Amino acid sequence: MAFHSHSSMLCFFAFLLLFGDTSAQLSSDYYTKTCPIALSTIKTAVNNAVFKEHRMGASLLRLHFHDCFVNACSLSPGCDASVLLDDTSSLTGEKTAGPNVDSLRGYEVIDTIKSQMESVCPGVVSCADILAVAARDSVTALGGPSWTVQLGRRDSTTASFSAANSDLPSPTMDLKDLISAFSNKGFTAKEMVALSGSHTIGQARCLMFRQRIYNETNIDSEFAKSLKSNCPSTGSDGNLSPLDVTSPVIFDNAYFKNLVNSKGLFHSDQQLFSGGSTDAQVTTYSTSSLTFYTDFANAMVKMGNLSPLTGSSGQIRTDCKKIN
Repeated sequence: MAFHSHSSMLCFFAFLLLFGDTSAQLSSDYYTKTCPIALSTIKTAVNNAVFKEHRMGASLLRLHFHDCFVNACSLSPGCDASVLLDDTSSLTGEKTAGPNVDSLRGYEVIDTIKSQMESVCPGVVSCADILAVAARDSVTALGGPSWTVQLGRRDSTTASFSAANSDLPSPTMDLKDLISAFSNKGFTAKEMVALSGSHTIGQARCLMFRQRIYNETNIDSEFAKSLKSNCPSTGSDGNLSPLDVTSPVIFDNAYFKNLVNSKGLFHSDQQLFSGGSTDAQVTTYSTSSLTFYTDFANAMVKMGNLSPLTGSSGQIRTDCKKIN
């Protein structure tokens, strides 16, 4: 994930230029006149989807994250719904990139919401904005904090398979690489820890944490034993376990309490509390859900502002899966 210093400096200034220029064009009341029922329609659809399957809340949150983190540190956009595009003969989308294939889900929920939007306000509400609002509504549906979503993003007409493979943090990363990956997108280590708290909901495949539970020592022995029953040393790669064993379908601060007790599911999770520079932040969040909620909400607003397309750039897709 680390860039050479010269490239990092160019990337940093490009980020400042794009972040400062385009985020100012977003506004919380963007659809007040053009589609006043947009936010309530999205919220109802998300609540219904999460009620039907609690895991969907984590899936929709993750879709937004994977959308925003790709391309944001270059002269191409970040939160632009590129993650939703299907492959075509002339475009390789991001759905089949390593971090996304057999992992990202919830596309059908976004498609349903978009179909509803096109029925009531055709050609107005972007797929990128739907992703941003759905992420917020998913968190609140599972008991987490709310925040004001800035709106007015437009949808990309391209995607980056290579950037999806290179830009997204990996569950095998050490702390220094996590800090670097988030720093490349303009986030502080504190914001990285706050955003990692999204792992208080959702599930992960055995393949993603097998090495940790069989080979690492900074893991609670009983916790590791319980995971091995559903994740053998070979095979069953797709078997699922909750990222937060304490309260897997509630958005709370239990994730951080688990880290303090050596019960992080991913290697990257436990790295946040492993004798390094982020230990104190994890401890703070483990004892104060309000502090975590505030910092998480602020970091989500910042993430949603990562180099969006605005104005006349991009388009408002009629179908989120394909370019108009």
